[in-house]
Amino acid sequence: MFDPVTTALLRAVLDEVCEEVSGFETGARTHVASRILEAAAKGNITPESLKQVGREALHQAPSMG
Repeated sequence: MFDPVTTALLRAVLDEVCEEVSGFETGARTHVASRILEAAAKGNITPESLKQVGREALHQAPSMG
């Protein structure tokens, strides 16, 4: 578990990275969230590095379209 401050950071990064992703693209959001959580669990918790991980994951995410 992460502390409330880190949890808020992770959510903010996910929302920022996925701001252009449709709410119906749950697979893409889930993929990005998973990669962000993996990075944070390894101690990678700076906003910029998490955003980079999220952007890379979004590029690789499964798409419904």
